[in-house]
Amino acid sequence: MSNNFFYVINCIMIIVPEFLQIHKADRKLLKKMNETELQEEVLCEIESGFHSIFVVKNKVGVFIKYLDTYQAGFIKSPYYSGNLPYINYFLIPYLMNKNIKDILIIGFGSGIVIKQYLSLFDNLKRIDIVDIEENIFDIAKKYFNFKQTDKMNFYLQDGIVFLKSIKKKYDLIVVDVANNTGIDSRFYSGDYLALIKSHLKKTGIFVSNLASSRDIFNKKNKLTLDLINLYRTFFSNIDIYSGEASNRVFYKTFFDIDDNILDITNLILISSNKNYRIKKDDKIGSIVDIEPYLNDLLRL
Repeated sequence: MSNNFFYVINCIMIIVPEFLQIHKADRKLLKKMNETELQEEVLCEIESGFHSIFVVKNKVGVFIKYLDTYQAGFIKSPYYSGNLPYINYFLIPYLMNKNIKDILIIGFGSGIVIKQYLSLFDNLKRIDIVDIEENIFDIAKKYFNFKQTDKMNFYLQDGIVFLKSIKKKYDLIVVDVANNTGIDSRFYSGDYLALIKSHLKKTGIFVSNLASSRDIFNKKNKLTLDLINLYRTFFSNIDIYSGEASNRVFYKTFFDIDDNILDITNLILISSNKNYRIKKDDKIGSIVDIEPYLNDLLRL
């Protein structure tokens, strides 16, 4: 893995999203973004062994930030109300298999998507939730009205260590992890994907949130292209979502800008060894207009 993609902190290689950019930002748009005053009120500040955590409130909503990066939260604006928009891609598995019963989530965030799963999946039996950050559950309860139910199991643990310690299999595994500055490179490895596959049922679905240049299939976007090829060695079906709908919502709500600014995007990979078709229904519409997110599916 090239030094252009990561740096080493505490002996761990970190993939830094900003290092993945291929194209420079438009200077005028970048200037407007940097000059936008969000006037954030810090509701909570915690320095843990893994993150510099801030809970902030601004004109857009309430959010969890790791250092300077928005990780989770809720937007309430005239343009859009709902979860951080990239997390809406995590709802797509509902349109693939409405009979999901067992879910594993690695990376808790605000807990909003868990409440959404509870409302969507009628036959849901269990959600196992794993996070390495000891403060995150209390933050979700205090600032995002998260309430635990008897269908939830919480594990304070490193996600990969957890996978190595269990034998359970799941219908759906969702992984959304980051530290202050990026993603642990272990989540880009074949050993990790083999672990994920070993804990999926034969019809199981795996959702992974990664970072990429917006120019996804550019040959210079080597880390992403190599990763997609690695996924193909473990899963026969991979749906690649570009994050463009999420980007539009983010830039519009936070900065009142109708264009993408940075050449960086959330790259959502939805993988399975079963060939699913999207089956739409009205139930998901009570949460979000999912159509723009579905339209981000890339054709290889």
